[in-house]
Amino acid sequence: MNRFFTRWAINAIALYIAINIVPGIQAQSTQWMAIFGLALIFGLLNALLRPLIKLLTCPLIFLTLGLFTLLINTLLFYLVGLIGTNFGIGFQVAGFWSAFWGGVITSLVSIALSLVFKEDLKRRK
Repeated sequence: MNRFFTRWAINAIALYIAINIVPGIQAQSTQWMAIFGLALIFGLLNALLRPLIKLLTCPLIFLTLGLFTLLINTLLFYLVGLIGTNFGIGFQVAGFWSAFWGGVITSLVSIALSLVFKEDLKRRK
């Protein structure tokens, strides 16, 4: 359970940084509860949709040497904002490049924070 909350906090921080850095992304609310709601949506979409999308686009990922995963990140970042907007906690993305850079920044920050909190994310047996 501790791993879940650590991952959730990492996603929240990554989304907060992406929303504040990337021009063209307008958040409906910058309160932390809204950001944690977005992080929950982000985590659910990544857990449920990402494997299915990667499976369906496996030939494209292979042909582009993995670069197509950046487009998958862009799609998922845009979907998080769209679904969050329906709940009143989302953000609006101005266009493709804003969603692209938002997805890239979210991924990079998430990777960096996962390395920092590597011990907390290890599975305990």
